[in-house]
Amino acid sequence: MLRSTSHRPTSHSRSARTRATAVGALSAVAALLAVAVQAGPASADDPAAKAPAPAAQKLGKVDPGALAVKLSPAQRAELIRDANATKAETADDLKLGAKEKLVVRDVAKDRDGTVHTRYERTYGGLPVLGGDLVVDTAKSGKTEGVTKAAKAQLKGVDMSADVKASAAEKQALGAAKAAGSKKTEADRAPRKVVWMAEGKPVLAYETVVGGLQHDGTPNELHVVTDAATGKKLFQWQGIENGTGNTQYSGQVTVGSVQSGSNYNLTDSGRGNHKTYNLNHGTSGTGTLFSGPDDVWGNGQASNAETAGADAAYGAQLTWDYYKNVHGRSGIRGDGVGAYSRVHYGNNYVNAFWSDACFCMTYGDGSGNSKPLTSIDVAAHEMTHGVTAATGNMTYSGESGGLNEATSDIFAAAVEFNANNAQDKGDYLVGEKIDINGDGSPLRYMDKPSKDGASKDSWYSGVGNVDVHYSSGIANHFYYMLSEGSGAKVINGVSYDSPTSDGLPVTGIGRDKASLIWFKALTTKFTTTTNYAAARTGTLAAAGELYGTTSNEYKAVANAWAAVNVGSRPGGEEPGTSFENTTDVAIPDNGPAVTSTVNVTGRTGNAPSALKVGVDIVHTWRGDLQVDLLAPDGSVYPLKATSGSDSADNVKETYTVNASSEVANGAWKLRVQDKAAQDTGYINSWKVTFP
Repeated sequence: MLRSTSHRPTSHSRSARTRATAVGALSAVAALLAVAVQAGPASADDPAAKAPAPAAQKLGKVDPGALAVKLSPAQRAELIRDANATKAETADDLKLGAKEKLVVRDVAKDRDGTVHTRYERTYGGLPVLGGDLVVDTAKSGKTEGVTKAAKAQLKGVDMSADVKASAAEKQALGAAKAAGSKKTEADRAPRKVVWMAEGKPVLAYETVVGGLQHDGTPNELHVVTDAATGKKLFQWQGIENGTGNTQYSGQVTVGSVQSGSNYNLTDSGRGNHKTYNLNHGTSGTGTLFSGPDDVWGNGQASNAETAGADAAYGAQLTWDYYKNVHGRSGIRGDGVGAYSRVHYGNNYVNAFWSDACFCMTYGDGSGNSKPLTSIDVAAHEMTHGVTAATGNMTYSGESGGLNEATSDIFAAAVEFNANNAQDKGDYLVGEKIDINGDGSPLRYMDKPSKDGASKDSWYSGVGNVDVHYSSGIANHFYYMLSEGSGAKVINGVSYDSPTSDGLPVTGIGRDKASLIWFKALTTKFTTTTNYAAARTGTLAAAGELYGTTSNEYKAVANAWAAVNVGSRPGGEEPGTSFENTTDVAIPDNGPAVTSTVNVTGRTGNAPSALKVGVDIVHTWRGDLQVDLLAPDGSVYPLKATSGSDSADNVKETYTVNASSEVANGAWKLRVQDKAAQDTGYINSWKVTFP
């Protein structure tokens, strides 16, 4: 989905793997925007093929062994068969319990023979939500690393339900109605699951509510209810909102097939992707576009075929990008094409992808005059499908922001790669569809806050922001990693990207940045990945591709620091610092401890951008709550506990608005370990005044 608001309609863990040279049951539905095209199979010598060739990728001195193998659907199927044949052995190797079983979900392979197998788990025959993991296996067969969505051990789950399924269903229906749902009904009866995405695993019900959301978007609200207490544990929306003679991309070629004396809009070269006309309906498949002349649309919204051509073109470009650049044959990597539906509803200002139908659906926009079928919207929505098949970051909280940002990131990558003269690549989202009615784009990647709601940098509590706006942090990271900070003009568009720490970032190029993000998405990210874990995952990917001493690796760290996720390499901050380097032990699941820094020689109040550098050594950072205490005792939360924050250590620089506090005095870092099994200590910390 492109955006979801109340006022405008719209639709972790780390890997232990290193190289010598240098892990869902949670379903997703996402919106897709496409571009109208003139039908006809494309060929190099076809004079109608007017779309420029994709730009060559600039990857630099990448470790070739770390690049993904371009697997054919048959090769991928063979790897999945192999993983299924050995999954019991793998479970033993991972020391899983007797009630645990692995379910193979996806597989990727590097050129050096390393295989990344993504598994879901079952417990006592029930699906485990938040129990997904990725296993990295060397060519020799040795397990090199495991990335888990949750740290907790999957054992001792009480499998008796004190709460009836009907109570869980009632709760879910109430949650949907509270969110403004219409025609609300249980789409699927509550099913028993084990929920472990937020800590200790418990028996629960998952209920999926159908009907329509407040703006007419199909509803797929997942509600998780504790089967022992009846408490609502979690909820997320499964529908993720988000050319021929095209409306947005000019005259292009699209795949079609001849059937008797007619042609239909089926792309036989891209998994038999089909494009259907819903004719303003809101259910069913619709009618497959067909006609006698193999010409689709006239570039005007009033012609029903135009939006169909746009959708087909967008699907074509996205398929080609993932296959030619990343070696992924289709959204799931299995060579199977999705399908597109256009003309959904009436004046529907959104588009969405749905895993349930494996399809993209597009509205016609306000006044039915601006179909949401531009290149970047199509790529955005199809990428929701890619994410659902790989990292599958849950569409809520920080993981939801990363899910949404991934679609924006690859929307930009697809648009640049398409190199279409009438829709040039840019770092603007939805600039062609005029969703705001004033010619402005939907989102800006260089400075996300320009849209009035998106966030430029991370802060504690950003996980409570709508995912379409918390996504700004990762969008900003990707832009700076690609192009760097500061003012510049690219393809005629002016950008000016700020950094949260006031220090510049030097970009490494869009192709390298996209490669790093794709490798992290497919081999490091899981259902519970948050921003801290995304930093860990992208650094790991950059290390495998370019080495941990490379400029690319350093640039990833710098770009994350520039959006306030982690610190710069070396931890240097501009300004005057006051530091305490005395170790302070943190009791396991015990009382809070403090470390004091005495600030002297300052005048007036502390700044609105006080930098708090934290270096904590700990075997599981998700157990920790970290706060800054001002001299008068005021509390500034820096980091909350989280069962999904599954990395080691806390090495972060936080930005605090402390302008109401007197600068001089005893500032304290307070740390409490709120869960058992892991230990650590405060290594050092400092406050820096600009």
